[in-house]
Amino acid sequence: MNARKIALIQQSFQKIAALGPEAGEMFYAELFAIDPSLRSMFTGDLQIQQKKWLSAITYVVCGLHAPEKMINSIENLARVHLDYGVKPEHYISFGNALLRTLKKALGSEFTPEVSDAWAEAYRKLARTMREAAYGGASAKLLGAA
Repeated sequence: MNARKIALIQQSFQKIAALGPEAGEMFYAELFAIDPSLRSMFTGDLQIQQKKWLSAITYVVCGLHAPEKMINSIENLARVHLDYGVKPEHYISFGNALLRTLKKALGSEFTPEVSDAWAEAYRKLARTMREAAYGGASAKLLGAA
């Protein structure tokens, strides 16, 4: 990713992070609206999951300048998600929920340029995770086009 897109993501994420737990609530509301069947995967305390989601997004956003340092963690996370029943198609629902959450939280600040930057980053992240979980050559997180 180029420096401009990284800056757009990191700047816009500041507003998301400032929402704290509300950001996670928004995300999971969007996710379950997109695919209600995913709700059954979350049998524990959803507030804990919401915090984990925000922590994971924070980790990725903060690491965009050095994605190679995140590869092992991201690939391990993908494999852990297999134990929860995550399937390749769930990454589409997750990505759509992320973009809808960002649009809702950022309002007019969710410009086409910001949307494109987030979408690109998510596509690369999801590709890396799917390849780690379901096979294929290991991708270079956020480095490949």
